[in-house]
Amino acid sequence: MHVEKAELADVLVFRPEPFRDDRGLFTRTFDARVGEQVGVQAAAFIQDSQSRSMLGVIRGMHGRSGRGEAKLVRCANGAVHDVLVDIRRESPTFGAQQAFMLDDVEFRHLYVPPGFLHGFQALTPTADVCYRIDRPHDPAEDVAVAYDDPDLGIDWPLPVTLVSGRDARAGCWSDLLATL
Repeated sequence: MHVEKAELADVLVFRPEPFRDDRGLFTRTFDARVGEQVGVQAAAFIQDSQSRSMLGVIRGMHGRSGRGEAKLVRCANGAVHDVLVDIRRESPTFGAQQAFMLDDVEFRHLYVPPGFLHGFQALTPTADVCYRIDRPHDPAEDVAVAYDDPDLGIDWPLPVTLVSGRDARAGCWSDLLATL
């Protein structure tokens, strides 16, 4: 398993090396020893979650206030266009965004440190995204920015087919900035 630094400060991309043969494939989706070598404490993760989305669905852009939330994100089935936005005022990449292709072919996954907005769009008929999170969910700490906020200007690759009511009502980037 290889680990690469992303353009956004402190974001890491884990690149497993799937073993493929006539039966299919086998791959490690996480290795605590590799993570700890790059500063990711595997023992800190306390919750695993999974979402399933249909083609064109967008989930995001979500984040957490307070201490934030670290997570590992991967697409176990299908493919997604995954987007991160750095909302850490002290960060050298504050306000910057980066997109990643996560899929069930290369099995890349992201380590997202606390202080990021996160969202994705399903690029396949179904896409299962798995999250490993370092703290319990507290709805009082949820923050969100609209996926189509013009100040973020996220370039989604497909027409949007569906977003949740919550995501449709999400605030704007300038409102979030006023709270940080």
